[in-house]
Amino acid sequence: MTHQQQISLTTKGHGDMHDLTGQVAAVVDASGIKAGVVNVFNVGSTAAVGAIEFEPGLAHDLPAILDTLIPPGRNYGHEQAWHDGNGHSHLQATVLGPSLTAPIVDGKLLLGTWQQIFTWNATCADGGERSS
Repeated sequence: MTHQQQISLTTKGHGDMHDLTGQVAAVVDASGIKAGVVNVFNVGSTAAVGAIEFEPGLAHDLPAILDTLIPPGRNYGHEQAWHDGNGHSHLQATVLGPSLTAPIVDGKLLLGTWQQIFTWNATCADGGERSS
């Protein structure tokens, strides 16, 4: 059995994170699937999906460390090709990845106690609507 459902949200731009755990758990519940996996995939090349302890400290730290490792404003090859100022956004999103797979056990999303599913917006412009 398979089930597919889209989650849409509005983001505020670079560094904006959202906890998707409740929404993903609701999709799993609605699916009727008792055992298997759920895959969350971000459609777009400047945002990412992952698992983290979703709390204010880490929601601040993750964008900060990514901006340190892959800072905005550098003359990345992407900038030379497109001149759109978001080479760092593509690279940061690529490092984190566009998807996450988690188990479904007894009809429920299985995550660790301090583990939540998040989406993170790496784009430098106003975020707009995102689908996962």
